[in-house]
Amino acid sequence: MVWTIFITAVLILLALDLGVFNRKAHVISYKEAAKWTAFWVSLSLLFSGVIYWLYLNQHIENPENYTAQAAFWKYIQGYLLELSLSVDNIFVIAVIFRSFNIPSMYQHRVLFWGIVGAIVFRALMIFFGIWLIHKVDWITYVFGAFLIYTAYKMAFSKESQFNPKESKIFKIVRRWMPVSNAIDGQKLFIKRLGVIAATPLFVALIVIEFTDILFALDSIPAILAITSDPFIVFSSNIMAILGLRSMYFFLANIMDKFEHLKYSLAIILTYVGIKMLLHHYLKANGLEIPEFLSLGIIVVSLAGGVLYSLYKNKQEVK
Repeated sequence: MVWTIFITAVLILLALDLGVFNRKAHVISYKEAAKWTAFWVSLSLLFSGVIYWLYLNQHIENPENYTAQAAFWKYIQGYLLELSLSVDNIFVIAVIFRSFNIPSMYQHRVLFWGIVGAIVFRALMIFFGIWLIHKVDWITYVFGAFLIYTAYKMAFSKESQFNPKESKIFKIVRRWMPVSNAIDGQKLFIKRLGVIAATPLFVALIVIEFTDILFALDSIPAILAITSDPFIVFSSNIMAILGLRSMYFFLANIMDKFEHLKYSLAIILTYVGIKMLLHHYLKANGLEIPEFLSLGIIVVSLAGGVLYSLYKNKQEVK
């Protein structure tokens, strides 16, 4: 029942977003994006109270035997982790839109369907990851090592310009269906001379979907290092995804001011990777990393990356 209510609420929010608040295509201003970002973040944080109530009154299956307080903090950690890891995703989405020359007024529609697809794919990856952890003990070492490797690449690899039109996904789409260079409103497909062709909006959507799957390969193991409780993992992930569109319009034009944030993300990934590597050892010895320590590392790392980026920008201006 709880799962049904949550998924229904998400579908209602998406329907209101597309059918009421953004029914007509328009350019989303910085002020509007800021308001929607504040709304989604506030809603997501308020949902932590629902988590506390559900686990306090045992209204949901609790495979990890969490207390209400533990479930509350696990959700907060998971949400902040997913939200922080979505920063790189926002940058890539901006590159994709520029590459395919998607007008600003149509970007929201593409992101809407991108979010719907992301919810479906991530749900499948989440439950597959949880199943793996419970069925294959040593998979936690694989996930942990992968996260540390990802953190290393994020921090020390040289920047490479991502070109969506050179991606394999774009080439596969071009190979399997006609692709038009024309944009006809918010349409994903158009019909010309009896031939149905994909518009740049559809191509951008497909590239964004597969890009999100690649990012999920990092974010799903990362949140599984915090908890393997299905509802907490799923709800924190979905709440972070729901706010991704407004956050994109809020941050896309100022992302270059936070170039040092990648080091914060690398620190966070390294921490959760080490935590996952130590999972069996801690469990065998009856030890547990305090919730406030994990949450503190996430918050301090993000705050440090933002402040340092602003400081460097100020120094460059001088």
